[in-house]
Amino acid sequence: MRSSQHAWSGFVCLLFLAAFLPHSSSAQASCTSITNLSLPHSHVLSAQVIPAGTFSTTQVSSPIFKQLPAFCRVIVQAQPSADSQIMIEVWLPVTGWTGRFLGRGNGGFAGWIDYTGMANAVLYGYATAATDTGHTGTVSDASWALGHPQKIIDFGYRAVHEMSISSKAVVLDFYGLAPHYSYFAACSDGGREALMEAQRYPLDYDGILAGDPANNWTHLMSKGAIDAQALLINPSSYISASKIPAITSAVLAACNQGVTTGYLNDPSQCKFNPAVMLCHGAETDQCLTQAEVATMSRLYASAFDANNLLVFPGLPPGGEDGINGWSSWITGSAPGKSGMFSYIQGFFKDMVYQNPNWDFKTFTLDQGLKDAIAQTGAVLDANTPNLSVFASKGHRLILYQGWDDPAISAQSTINYYNSVVTTLGASSTNSTVRLYMVPGMQHCWGGPGPTNFGAGGPAANVVGNDAQHSIYKALETWVEKRIPPQAIITSGTVNDTVLGTVQITRPLCAYPLIAKYKGTGDSTTATNWACAAK
Repeated sequence: MRSSQHAWSGFVCLLFLAAFLPHSSSAQASCTSITNLSLPHSHVLSAQVIPAGTFSTTQVSSPIFKQLPAFCRVIVQAQPSADSQIMIEVWLPVTGWTGRFLGRGNGGFAGWIDYTGMANAVLYGYATAATDTGHTGTVSDASWALGHPQKIIDFGYRAVHEMSISSKAVVLDFYGLAPHYSYFAACSDGGREALMEAQRYPLDYDGILAGDPANNWTHLMSKGAIDAQALLINPSSYISASKIPAITSAVLAACNQGVTTGYLNDPSQCKFNPAVMLCHGAETDQCLTQAEVATMSRLYASAFDANNLLVFPGLPPGGEDGINGWSSWITGSAPGKSGMFSYIQGFFKDMVYQNPNWDFKTFTLDQGLKDAIAQTGAVLDANTPNLSVFASKGHRLILYQGWDDPAISAQSTINYYNSVVTTLGASSTNSTVRLYMVPGMQHCWGGPGPTNFGAGGPAANVVGNDAQHSIYKALETWVEKRIPPQAIITSGTVNDTVLGTVQITRPLCAYPLIAKYKGTGDSTTATNWACAAK
C-alpha cells in the first residue's frame, strides 16, 4: 500500500502539475522532441500536436473527436521479436493533464486501436495509450497468426505490456513527470488483457477494470466448437434467429423472479427447460422441434471432459434476444454466420492447428482442448488466481460481467473470482478485487436491462459521473482515496413486458450480493432496491 508520505508527495505533484506542463508555445517542440526518445526494442515513428477538434481517422467516426483539446499524438513501433510489429499510440493533452494515465485494450482478435476510448480519456485530462497488439485486421480475423507464433505471443500478453512501458516513458519525456496513477480498462478480449496484466505484470497498473473477460480462452473456444457442432452438423438442429424472441419470452415466463422488468435479475436461479417449447402441431417460430430442443439444451449445458471436469460453463438463460444477443453471437443470421463460429474457426485454424483447411466437424472436446492448451494455453489463458503481488502493492481490480452475455458465460467470470477468493482468502480478496454482475447486459454492452454504469471510462455516458454511478470512477476513488466501491447505480431505458418502455435505475451489487426489491415503492427506481444475500 502507498505510504502516507507517498500519498502526500502525489498530492503535491498533482497540485503543482500545471507548472510542469508544456506551454502552448513550446508544446509542438516538446512533442516533436519525443522522436529522439530512446525506448527498449521500440522506436518513435512520429510525434505531432493535433490542434483542438481536428483529429479524424478512417477507422471510426465519433462526435467526441470534435470536442478534443489539443494533444500530442505519438506513434511508436515495438519489436520485441524479429517477427513483431506492434503499433502503439500515445495521446498527451497539451494542457490540463491530471497526472493520470489510462491504457486501453481491445476486443476479439484485436488488430485495431481504440481511438474512441483514447478520446474519452484525453477529454478528461488523462494521458492515454492503445495498441493493435501487433497486427492489423478485423476483430474476427486471425489469419495473421498462421505461421507467426511470435505474433500470437504479442497478441496474448506482450503487446499490452510493451505499450504500458513505452507509453509511460513517453509521458515522462513530455511532461517531465511520470504518471502518478495508472489505469487499464477494457472488455472482452480486453478483459482478458486486463487480467493478464494483473497476473503477469502486477506493477504496470494501480487500478484495472476488466469487463466480460475472455480469460479462460482455450476452454471458451473449445466449448464454442462443440456448440457449433450442435448447431451446424445436422441442418435440422440449427435454430433460426426468427425463433429467438419466442425463446426469450418463454424463459421470462418460466422464471418470473417477482418484479416484471423484461429481463432476469438473477439468471442463475432460472431452471428453464427448452422442452416446454416443443411443437405439438405444425412448426412455427413460436415453438421448437425435437432437434432444436436438443440444441438449446446443449447450449445451456456446461461442457465436461472425459474425467467429468468442467471445461466451460453453459449459457445462462435470458440473454437470447437483442442485437447483441444469440442472433449475433450464437445462431447468426444464417448457419455458420455467427460471431462464435468466426472465432472458433480463426482460433483452431490459424493458432492451434496452423491449418487453414481445418474442419470444425472433426473436433472432439478432450483432444481439441488438449491441443489448444498445448499450443496456446501459456500465451492466451489468463486464469492465474494468485494476485498476491498485485494485492501487496495496494493495486485494485474491478471485474464486471453481463449476466446475459451470449459470447462468454457469466459463470466463467464468477468461477475466476471464486478461485481468487480460494487462493487469497476472503479478506484479502475483498481488499483488492470486486466483481459486479450486471443483470440484463449482454456482451460488454446492450441487452434488455439498464446498462449505463460508466464502464467505458472517465467520460462515459452515465447519469452522474461519480463513484456512485460510474464503475470506472469507483475504481479511481478506490485507488486514489482508498474508499472501497459500494453499490453502483446503473440506468437505462428498457422495454418492460408490462410497463412498456420505461427508464430504470438499479443498484449493481458487489458479488455475491444481489439487488433485491424492498417490496414497496416504484420498482423501476434504485432507491427501492437493496443489496442482499441470495
